[in-house]
Amino acid sequence: METTGVHVFDYLKYIAETTDQKVILRNLMETYGNDVWNYAFSICRNKDAADDIAQDAFLKVYRNLTTFRGEAAVKTWLLTITRNTAYDHMRKAFWRKVTLVGFVQSGGTASSAETEAVENLYASEIWQKVMSLSAKYREILILHAHYQMTTKEMAAILDISEGTVKSRLHHARLKVLNLKEREALEHS
Repeated sequence: METTGVHVFDYLKYIAETTDQKVILRNLMETYGNDVWNYAFSICRNKDAADDIAQDAFLKVYRNLTTFRGEAAVKTWLLTITRNTAYDHMRKAFWRKVTLVGFVQSGGTASSAETEAVENLYASEIWQKVMSLSAKYREILILHAHYQMTTKEMAAILDISEGTVKSRLHHARLKVLNLKEREALEHS
């Protein structure tokens, strides 16, 4: 399986040719494990809970491998399961609200250590603002900016219309911009 993504046709062909579902699950975990964990963390904002949610999501995937219909991309299917698992987890009686500890990002290369430090600080400040938004705005920005999903894919994951996706994305961007402006005014 490719690390950059799996086409639905290739995935369905792979399932048909492979009888060992454990191999399929291992490949899905290797390919999408970080995405599933990061998305779970972005919803619950707790590292331990994200571990549990990711594990539960992959257990659900394992139990339901044969139900994948190919109506969406594999990544969209996995993130939908992750989202539903995260919200189920948060509804449980033992769930308590936690504060932002940080946001896990995949690192990139920078021209210098100083440039990288400045970029990381800026990205961290932006993600802190994103993580402070309500769930419906936080999710839409993370799916768009971090996972680079299309409007159609986000609509499928969130189970809302594409028009609602566009509207939430617009309002979420405005909220982050307002937070930046408010912070700038407070520092001046």
